[in-house]
Amino acid sequence: MTGAANGDMEATSPSTPPPEAWEPLQRLARLVVRPLERFLRIEAASGIVLLLATAIALVWSNSPWGSTYTALWHTPLGVIVGPLRFERSLEWVVNDVLMVLFFFVVGMEIRREVNHGELSEWRRAALPAAAALGGMVAPAVIYLAIGGRAATRSGWGVPMATDIAFAVGILTLLGKRVPPALRVLLLALAVIDDIGAIVVIAVFYSSKLALSGVLVTCAGVGAIFVMQRLGVRAKVAYVGPGIVVWAGVYATGIHPTVAGVLVGLLTPVRAWLGPAGFAFVRDDVERLARAASEPLSPHDLAVTLHRVDVARRAAMSPAESLIETLHPWVAFGIMPIFALANAGVPITGVSLRGDALAVGGGVMIGLVVGKPVGVLSASALAMRLRLASLPAGIGRRHLAVLGVVAGVGFTMSIFVAQLAFSNAALLAVAKLGVLVASGVAAALALALGRGLPMDTDQSRVARTADEAEASTEL
Repeated sequence: MTGAANGDMEATSPSTPPPEAWEPLQRLARLVVRPLERFLRIEAASGIVLLLATAIALVWSNSPWGSTYTALWHTPLGVIVGPLRFERSLEWVVNDVLMVLFFFVVGMEIRREVNHGELSEWRRAALPAAAALGGMVAPAVIYLAIGGRAATRSGWGVPMATDIAFAVGILTLLGKRVPPALRVLLLALAVIDDIGAIVVIAVFYSSKLALSGVLVTCAGVGAIFVMQRLGVRAKVAYVGPGIVVWAGVYATGIHPTVAGVLVGLLTPVRAWLGPAGFAFVRDDVERLARAASEPLSPHDLAVTLHRVDVARRAAMSPAESLIETLHPWVAFGIMPIFALANAGVPITGVSLRGDALAVGGGVMIGLVVGKPVGVLSASALAMRLRLASLPAGIGRRHLAVLGVVAGVGFTMSIFVAQLAFSNAALLAVAKLGVLVASGVAAALALALGRGLPMDTDQSRVARTADEAEASTEL
């Protein structure tokens, strides 16, 4: 019986193909998929895909087929129901619909960090908060000093943002020279930076509020609250109220991506049962383990699997579960599509005179110079006032790398540029400035990072001395 049971278990193990599969074709599929799976597990992979999408957009828009690039993203899409007609361009769908999912994930990450992450205690949050604030104010001030004239001052928010995908990817390329504490500090800084960017978008880059939209938004938010109080945890049930919130925010005149943040902040971050919940279905798991020798009826099997599935879903909070599910789609789908739709700048048609020069110079200097100056100055001030302290393993040189890598704006900066400039020529210059500045900041961060000590026992002594020097001099 044992041999038969083992044979049955081997026949139904995940390594064997389904009954309907053709083994030669499945082997060929595995040969194709396995390298892709290995690539996607690389931490810097999303930044590489984003960079590739940007390169394609730039080459395409500056090629003899550049007109097809523009035509593609201006393709009209819409819905017609009787006399009602809603039509927008493909570019609008990417920027105002797909990017809502990006901001939805950002909203959930913010709530998670505030609830039980690096921002849950003010002592841990003080340094990244100060660094992020300085890294937003200094670039904006520099931009206004260069491009503060009436036609260009609306771009002050462009150099404020940090692109987390590229920034983490750069730190990953530095390998063991980057201590875990620096990565955590960058993530916390990026979360706070995102909060600042969201506030800027909602307050400064949105139209006047329309009361009807506010009422629709409140109705959607109210529906989410009521469903949560009723104990509804099926994620698909919240799609409808989420769409209502999006429609309401869009109708108010606020950029609709703010709806994604709002719904993300409302998503629960506490698990229902937690991992310990599997203790309640231990008997069910054991019954399934014995199913090879003690077969279950279809009804008993369905009931048992349902209880186990409930425990599985209740082991994680809705926010954690959705972040895990959506993050690959956002990192490898939505963000590259956004880059493909927005990074195509016809370089030959860009003029660097007058207002355009002020915009390009303000964006580039704001990101490359303003970001590190703001991050380092604000961090030094917070530590001098004893409001914050350096995490273990972080020295002055690590903070310098952090400040420089924060100058990689890219996704969020291009997004803000879309909102800041209605003039096509100024928008093109702003985008080009973001791309050039991000490239320069990335190269500088890699060059500075190469000078960091490797994370070995011998370097730890030198790093301790560096930390002591930083805490006294900063």
